[in-house]
Amino acid sequence: MNIFALALGAAQFLLAAAMVFALYRLLRGPRAQDRVLSLDALYVNAMLMVLMFGMRTGTAIYFEAALAIGALGFVSTAALAKFLLRGEVIE
Repeated sequence: MNIFALALGAAQFLLAAAMVFALYRLLRGPRAQDRVLSLDALYVNAMLMVLMFGMRTGTAIYFEAALAIGALGFVSTAALAKFLLRGEVIE
């Protein structure tokens, strides 16, 4: 087993642990701001997990999927932040 595969496995394990902690904060967050922040961390970790899987398999489709996850996650975080500030998303 080469060092690259070992590093990817360790990174995937740590990203999975970070996703568990973000999911815990999403479910137990005392405020809505905590939940939005944990949702943001959750989509970033999911995007990185897909990237790691794409690096492991060597298939380019996973990189495009990670790009879509990142774009949709950014838009959803911006919409949730605007909703929390003003109470409405579309004016």
